[in-house]
Amino acid sequence: MTGDREQFQDAPIGVFDSGVGGLTVAREIMRQIPNEKIVYFGDTARVPYGSKSRDTVTRYSRQIVRFLQAQKVKAIVVACNTASAYALDELEREIDIPILGVVKPGAKVAAESTGNGKIGVIGTEGTINSRIYATYIKQIDEGIEVIGKACPLLVPLVEEGLLKDPVTDEIAMRYLSELKDLDIDTLILGCTHYPLIRSTIGRIMGERVTLVNPAYETARELKELLKAEGLLNQKEMGLGENKYRFFVSDSAEKFKQFATSILKYGILSAKIVNIEDY
Repeated sequence: MTGDREQFQDAPIGVFDSGVGGLTVAREIMRQIPNEKIVYFGDTARVPYGSKSRDTVTRYSRQIVRFLQAQKVKAIVVACNTASAYALDELEREIDIPILGVVKPGAKVAAESTGNGKIGVIGTEGTINSRIYATYIKQIDEGIEVIGKACPLLVPLVEEGLLKDPVTDEIAMRYLSELKDLDIDTLILGCTHYPLIRSTIGRIMGERVTLVNPAYETARELKELLKAEGLLNQKEMGLGENKYRFFVSDSAEKFKQFATSILKYGILSAKIVNIEDY
C-alpha cells in the first residue's frame, strides 16, 4: 500500500484556464509546492470564457477535466475565475479526485482583510455577473458590501504582452476610477491575468487599498488540501525529469513565448490537443 501511496503522491496536479492567465496560478504552485509536478492546459482556441454562457463554459471545463484525468492527475485546480464561478460545483460532483477553484480562497482572504467592510472585485463579465465572490464573502460576513466591476479589455491587453504600456494604464484607470470613488479598502484581482499588471492596479488604487491575489491564496489552499489528503509529494525531482508539461488547444508558439516570459523556468514546449475529442 505504501508503494501505491507514493505512486499517487508522485502524480501531477492538473491546472487549467481559458488561456495564459492560469499560468499565474501555476507559477504560485511552483513557488509554494516545488516538489509537485504540473500538467497545464490552456484553452487558447476558445478564449475568452468571460463572455460565454454558463452552459458553454461548463461543457468546455468538462472536456478539459476529462483530458487531465487521462494524464493521471491526482488533483485539479480550476485556474480560471469564470470556470470556477460557472462549472466548479458540477465538476466537484462528477469526479472523485480533489478539485478546487480560485474564487473561494480569494473571497476568504478578502473578507479577513477588509477594515471598512467594502470590497471591490474586478474580473470578466462572466465572473462579475455570476456574483460568485459576493456569494462566498456574504457567507462569511453578510455585512460586507461587495462591488463588482467587469474589466473585459484588460485580458486581451495582458495577452498581447502590454503589461507596462500607456494603453493598459489608461484602460485600467477608467475601470478603477469608479471603485476608487466608492471608498473600498480591499480589491480582489478576480481574473488570473490581473496579477501580471498588479503594480499598475496598485499604483492606481493607492496604498490604502489591499490587493488580494487569488492565485497566491489558491496555491496555499492547494498545499493544505494535499497535506490533508496525504497527497503531498515528498520526493524532490531529479534533473532532466519532465516536471512541468504544457498543453493548449491552439497557438502553441505564442503560448510558449508568453509562458517563458512569466515563468522563471521557461518552458520547452507546448503541445496542441484537440480538446473537442474529450
